[in-house]
This record gives sequence, structure tokens and C-alpha cells, in this order.
Amino acid sequence: MDALVRHEGEAPRERSTCGWRHLLISRQDRGRAAAWAHAVDIDGAREHYHKQGTELYYVLEGEGSVVLDGVEHPVRKGSLVQIPPGVVHGARGRMRVLVIGIPDISDEDLYFPEGAAEHGPTAQGD
Repeated sequence: MDALVRHEGEAPRERSTCGWRHLLISRQDRGRAAAWAHAVDIDGAREHYHKQGTELYYVLEGEGSVVLDGVEHPVRKGSLVQIPPGVVHGARGRMRVLVIGIPDISDEDLYFPEGAAEHGPTAQGD
């Protein structure tokens, strides 16, 4: 695994299930990263889950709530949330969150509670 330094302003930015994200470490780094890290501007996140990946959410700015298996948990700057595989999760409010996926969560590991029909490369997670 190589050392890697990337500045947020130079990282690719894209729309995701949760909001706009900067791909600090992501799929463009296949084979170079043990996890992925995205800076996400959450503006309402569609509930979803991962079968294999664990996610960590660290709130950098703002406040709102994270919904875990239907239970709403208030979060604010400095909050850390661990989301194990299989936990349906989403977010409400406007906040900036550092999201870390362990291991490197692929787009194929994105599922929606309504059914798995929307998982795959065209549906983008956190």
C-alpha cells in the first residue's frame, strides 16, 4: 500500500445518496487504500445499508440526526457514529461529515430497504 496525500479542493466531487461528496480516498485509489474517506455535505440522506462495509461518520460542521435502524440519534460537531454492516442508516439536517468506509466499500455494497434492485454501480453510497 502506497502513502497518499490528497487535498480536498483537488479531490473529485460528485453527488451521492447522502449529498455532495469529495472523494478524498476512494475508488480511484483501488489497490492503494485500506479504506475510503469522503468529506460529505449532507443535505438529507436516503436510507440505505451495506452488507460488508462498516462506516464511521465524524461530524465536522453543522448538526442534525443520524437514523440507525429507524432510531434517530442527534449529532453535532464532534460526534462520531459507527455503523456496522446491515444497519439501515440515513441522515437528516445539514452537516459536513467525514465518512470512512472500512474496508474500501464498493458501490456494489449499497442496498436500499425497499429491496436490492437499486444496488450496483449506478447507485452511489455515502
